[in-house]
Amino acid sequence: MPAFSILDLAHVPDGGTPADALRNSVELARAAEQLGYVRFWLAEHHNMIGIASAATSVVIGHVAAGTQVIRVGAGGIMLPNHSPLVIAEQFGTLATLFPGRIDLGLGRAPGTDQRTMRAMRREPQASDTFPQDVLELQALLGPPQEGQKVFAVPGTNTRVPLWILGSSLYGAQLAGMLGLPYAFASHFAPGALMQALDTYRERFEPSAQRETPYAMVGVNVVVADTDAEARRLFTSAQQAFTNMVRGTRGLLPRPIDDIETYWSPHEKAHASSMLACSFVGARETVRAQLAAFLERTGADELMVASAIHDPEARIRSYEILAEVQADLARGRVPA
Repeated sequence: MPAFSILDLAHVPDGGTPADALRNSVELARAAEQLGYVRFWLAEHHNMIGIASAATSVVIGHVAAGTQVIRVGAGGIMLPNHSPLVIAEQFGTLATLFPGRIDLGLGRAPGTDQRTMRAMRREPQASDTFPQDVLELQALLGPPQEGQKVFAVPGTNTRVPLWILGSSLYGAQLAGMLGLPYAFASHFAPGALMQALDTYRERFEPSAQRETPYAMVGVNVVVADTDAEARRLFTSAQQAFTNMVRGTRGLLPRPIDDIETYWSPHEKAHASSMLACSFVGARETVRAQLAAFLERTGADELMVASAIHDPEARIRSYEILAEVQADLARGRVPA
């Protein structure tokens, strides 16, 4: 049975503050730990008033300190925004503080807009050296080499597991070439999912980190006691993606009774295409949907995002999802 993990964007809810978002993240991570989820990842986004995880390594440390055993990591760090040495030091420190619990997912997108890129002193061509930067980071986190002059302290020999994140064939090819686990961002960009998975598995070369390919797939899941309630909760994500289409990002909206009154046909088509890998409903509904999806993708792990406005409803969704996973492990799938 594939592992289930959680991607938390530390959404700032409408009516709330970044402090609320970070507090909600820790509470969700504690619940996830009790429910048996494998990982709890946070993502790097900048200049977005609705996301509180811009200082990703700091938030990872906060979540790791508030939990005991669950793996905590980045899904991901946008490596072109940083020098490999700085990230090696940050995640080497995290791995030293929380040994055996830290993951480092790497992406090459800016995680922001052009103006903010300039404010971060990021050059537009920084992503061109992404493969070399990954190798440099991997070396800094690995054992010391003869003649080495620059060290990450802490960091050297911590061997923090690296992941390649992506939403296109580029990341799939690179992850396969480097023999690293691969996470596909189908929770917001599902278009190339199957082709990317095939490419990754075909191109995979064994490495010191992995002998076989390992594919994680991002999905959106909202589960509630009834289909109707789950669909209502999901309108927060639908509104947020519609706002992205409009170019008006903001706080995570409260759910509404009728999403059709919120978006135009064009906005609905665009937002729904981005949300195509979403599974919404009561326990039995989501169980059937996920069983078919796992059969189709052969995913080794699901990374689940749930943009639910009410933190208690979000925890409840993950509680029911843990029951769904147990049902799937036992082969209990409705016809």
